[in-house]
Amino acid sequence: MTNDSRITLRNKRMADARNDYQWQSDVELARLDAITPITCTFEEYLSDYADELQYPTRSRRSFAVETLDGKHIGNCVYYNINEGKGQAELGVMIGNRDYWDKGYGTEAVTALIDYIFRRTRLNRIYLKTLTSNTRAQKCFRKCNLIPCGYLDRDGHSFLLMDIRRQEWQEQQAKTRETT
Repeated sequence: MTNDSRITLRNKRMADARNDYQWQSDVELARLDAITPITCTFEEYLSDYADELQYPTRSRRSFAVETLDGKHIGNCVYYNINEGKGQAELGVMIGNRDYWDKGYGTEAVTALIDYIFRRTRLNRIYLKTLTSNTRAQKCFRKCNLIPCGYLDRDGHSFLLMDIRRQEWQEQQAKTRETT
């Protein structure tokens, strides 16, 4: 993460559940993520949430995106972790609309990719985003992810994008040279 970043990534905690429930129930956010909004009660959600925090899986690592003054504004995750293939899928959501179109998603994705390549042996990070979600694509391109294909699934068309460790390291070295 650069020194001028306005966010931090931190481990998820129970205090995040209310925001996460609200964001996962939101029809527009679900549409942007090509998923169905959750419809369970908050109490049901909270029980599953607690279990996920207490018993994390090896194939998924989730973080809260938080402003420097401690406001939880979204989440990011890497999942489908495949150590054999050296890759994982990335996801990000800035749920708080007050922080949309201001670069917070770009900062979160940049911080997560940096974390992954510094702390794991993974060599490739990939994602899929709706072909219609040009705002997300702009964010991912700013983070040096490169389009690498298309996927049609469940009636949705996705753009596939990825970045490899070597590309990331080369880009970071160029950034350091210019600053």
